Amino acid sequence: MQLKEKLMRGVFALAALCCVAAVALICVFLFWNGLPFFGKYSAVDFLTGTRWAPADGDAGVYGILPMIVGSCYVTAGALLVGGPIGILAGIYLARFCPHTLAKALTPMVSLMAGVPSVVYGFFGITTLVPLVRRLFGGNGFSILAASLLLGMMILPTVIQLTASAVKAVPDSYYEGSLALGATEERSVFRAVVPAARSGILAAVVLAVGRAIGETMAVVMVAGNQPRLTGNLLKGIRTLTGNIVMEMGYATDLHREALIATGVVLFVFILLINLLFSALKRREAQ
Repeated sequence: MQLKEKLMRGVFALAALCCVAAVALICVFLFWNGLPFFGKYSAVDFLTGTRWAPADGDAGVYGILPMIVGSCYVTAGALLVGGPIGILAGIYLARFCPHTLAKALTPMVSLMAGVPSVVYGFFGITTLVPLVRRLFGGNGFSILAASLLLGMMILPTVIQLTASAVKAVPDSYYEGSLALGATEERSVFRAVVPAARSGILAAVVLAVGRAIGETMAVVMVAGNQPRLTGNLLKGIRTLTGNIVMEMGYATDLHREALIATGVVLFVFILLINLLFSALKRREAQ
């Protein structure tokens, strides 16, 4: 029995080391190939420049501020659309949904998570873009369309993790609140949900990572125009869209600029995870 336990411990340790090694290799590749770009091009101009023109002059002009702002726009829009709906749907599945209905809805939510991004993008082109064009004007390829589509795409992540977090709260919280005279709804939202706050926050953070890293669906509906705009009906380009659209033919400094864009995206996601860890530590204290 002890031999089996040691063997399984070794298997689990090896699996954990493989995960760490994969992340380390990604970090090494990105920084090894992306950081040399900043020795040839100003990091300040790269991060704050508003013009992206690889064919301009001998070296080109590389400013990714429009792409940074565009990624922030669509991510924030996706959270505004999918965050509240996903959290409330997860609470409903965990506490209010009849058992027979939950057995039907849970696989459907899981199925949404397995739909390929390009299928979501096709849905966006054929349905969301014409809908935005008809209701609000413009050509439909816009920040609004991308936000609505990404909001749909993050729903499975938010719903599943929120439901799991709420179900993990001991029943004594709910029963104690009922015993004190609270209604069922008040017991859930005032006793159970606050206790599941860290799990719900984790769902939101993972949804942000999914939204900011999404590529194909956003490319298909966002308009892909590298410009600064505050108009939700105008097209924009995201960091991921910038990479996927030009990496196939990029060479020399242009290719290094795209890899450096990946470094910036990686740092953004790293900062989001560090912020989440800091919030969890503060809550634990």
